[in-house]
Amino acid sequence: MIELLPSHIPALARWFPGGVPGIAALPEHVLTTGSGHWWADRAVDPRAVAVSSGDHVLLRGEPGVLAPDALVRFAGSYIEAPARFLPVLGGGFQRLDPWERMVYVHQAPALAARPASGVTVRRLTPQDASAVVALGPGAAWIHKTWGGPEQLAASGLGWGAFHRSRLLSLACTYVLGSRYEDVAALADPGHRRQHLALACVTALCRDIAARGRTPSWTCSRDNRPSRLLAWSAGFRLTREYVHYASGPARRPGFSSTAEAA
Repeated sequence: MIELLPSHIPALARWFPGGVPGIAALPEHVLTTGSGHWWADRAVDPRAVAVSSGDHVLLRGEPGVLAPDALVRFAGSYIEAPARFLPVLGGGFQRLDPWERMVYVHQAPALAARPASGVTVRRLTPQDASAVVALGPGAAWIHKTWGGPEQLAASGLGWGAFHRSRLLSLACTYVLGSRYEDVAALADPGHRRQHLALACVTALCRDIAARGRTPSWTCSRDNRPSRLLAWSAGFRLTREYVHYASGPARRPGFSSTAEAA
């Protein structure tokens, strides 16, 4: 697949529905923030398209037009695609693991969160980028859909629990859609079970509602802590789906870097 230039992107919006919750809003996120990429089998009248941001890929269209090595650039990604793409996905990667996913929408009041004395929950500012970095490499996933910690901190769409200048917990808009904002959260391992993530998520949800949108939440069925946090914050399950974690490419030597003119 080739990467499309920005001038080709709006016409491809018809491939993906708008105003949907969860990672399905990824195309809107990429169009709005510019953080991500659009791909197609060809520049004119494409038959298969993909949108990627962070570790996530949405794939649509006709799988029969793709060669087995067409998707190798998505090795190490989480790919959501219709079942008809499974043969070409299986042919492109050494491993393809299905993950059951759950999509929640904010529908109920959150449980009360009372951070300890000395902890302040506030919106992130551009000056907080170094505090986000200090969370460590294990937290890097939360800002990948923004292109890095600087972009997330400057977005105005993150909330953190701070003790002095140290960031103890973070919640942010992970995927920015036109109707929904998909929320992600984490807490420093040494400060879990202190309701800090809940306090950050609650503040973020109020902020999202003030913007006229609805918070959503996406997590793995096996991620019980995330499911519990979502429930405590007022999210309720609306649908389930499967995405696929791709392993190494079967043909790692293949590369296509051409852009559409």
